[in-house]
Amino acid sequence: MKFLLRIMLATALVNLAPAVAAAPKNAVASPALQKEFDGFIEKFRAALKANDPAAVAGMTRLPFMNDSAIRDAAQFRAKTYRTSFTAKDRACIQRGKAVYDRDQDKNDYYSIFCGETIYVFTKTPTGFLFTDIGVND
Repeated sequence: MKFLLRIMLATALVNLAPAVAAAPKNAVASPALQKEFDGFIEKFRAALKANDPAAVAGMTRLPFMNDSAIRDAAQFRAKTYRTSFTAKDRACIQRGKAVYDRDQDKNDYYSIFCGETIYVFTKTPTGFLFTDIGVND
């Protein structure tokens, strides 16, 4: 009887192994990457608190979202900052929790969710930059 019980237990464990192995794993940033992002987001939030579009543009990858109509800081301030960084949005980013992930190309990024809007900050060769605004689906 013990032997049969052991075989049934072993069979159950073998059948569960693929399901456990296939379970998605949450990406975790290294301590060094987290520290780098913490420094960046502190400066970004300070610029938002001061409502300083020039400073925010300086921490943004341009052309913004690969849009040739937003290729420099002046265009970013005129076309993106006013509409995407309202007082409500700035307050949300101030208190929002940044969530780490990696994309399919293994780029490290953090997202802050503000209602239906996602603000994305990506690790680039020059450090973290504000890179995208998306819709929270």
